[in-house]
Amino acid sequence: MLIAHSRWRRIATVVAAAVALTTAVVAASASPGSRWIVFSAHPDGAVVPQLFRVHADGAGLEQITTGNGPAVSPGFSHAGTRLVFSRLGSGIFSANVDGTGLRRLTSNARDSYPAWSPDGTRIAFLRLHGTDWRLFTMAASGQGQKRLVQAPPAGRPTWTADGKAIFIPAGGDLVKVDAQSGRVIKYFGMTLDVQTAQTASVSPDARTLVYVGPRISTGPPDCGDGRCPQFGLYLARIPAPHRPRRIVNDTGAAGWSPDGKTLVYVSKGALTLRVVASGVETTIATGANSADGDAPPAWQPR
Repeated sequence: MLIAHSRWRRIATVVAAAVALTTAVVAASASPGSRWIVFSAHPDGAVVPQLFRVHADGAGLEQITTGNGPAVSPGFSHAGTRLVFSRLGSGIFSANVDGTGLRRLTSNARDSYPAWSPDGTRIAFLRLHGTDWRLFTMAASGQGQKRLVQAPPAGRPTWTADGKAIFIPAGGDLVKVDAQSGRVIKYFGMTLDVQTAQTASVSPDARTLVYVGPRISTGPPDCGDGRCPQFGLYLARIPAPHRPRRIVNDTGAAGWSPDGKTLVYVSKGALTLRVVASGVETTIATGANSADGDAPPAWQPR
């Protein structure tokens, strides 16, 4: 009996250790630091950018796309299991987070800035229609591509949390449109630079906008009659009064952490995390791969 009792104690100890290890692994995978950030970068100085991923704590850097066409403008599904991105010259694609399961969704060479709806069933994106960038939606499978005819010429779309509307920069303002028709629901009265506002991004709580905008020109005097334009990253309240403020100079477009407390953007070829409340910055090294800041990096929601 003593031998049997001792054996069961050993078994129980092993089981308890296994459960503890499993719990720790699950907790780690759910922690904010273990979530992926996906961004576009030039592999080891190559001309054509590809998508990379890295954990928010700086671990696990790896390239997840290859090919002859630039892979840019990544976005996550709400479940965090799939990516959508543009491949310039080919269209819009979706893939698993590790780059497997690649699927082509559109064949229009200039389709850009895809964004997944909160329920995972639709993707909004921009397509050149005539001389203007117009807002389109499609099913997550790529079927049913349609232009939201009532929406004005647009910049990068951001879905509302309920999936019923889409925010777009349009005509120097932030605009909220119906996700089915494009009917304008609200102009917010913001003053955005038309040339740079196309990459503006709305926070998860829909109360703050981050965007690239011009600042006082202090660059070299080689742009005609004046100095070259210089840019900064701005935060602005969406509810009036908007109160924009420049938080950092000369960076790429910014994306949001899932809780809306941290920004991620490209600065000097590497990723930077910036806590909105304190301004504390953390740099994530990207090795020999020079990160591209034309579109916001995408932060895995869960």
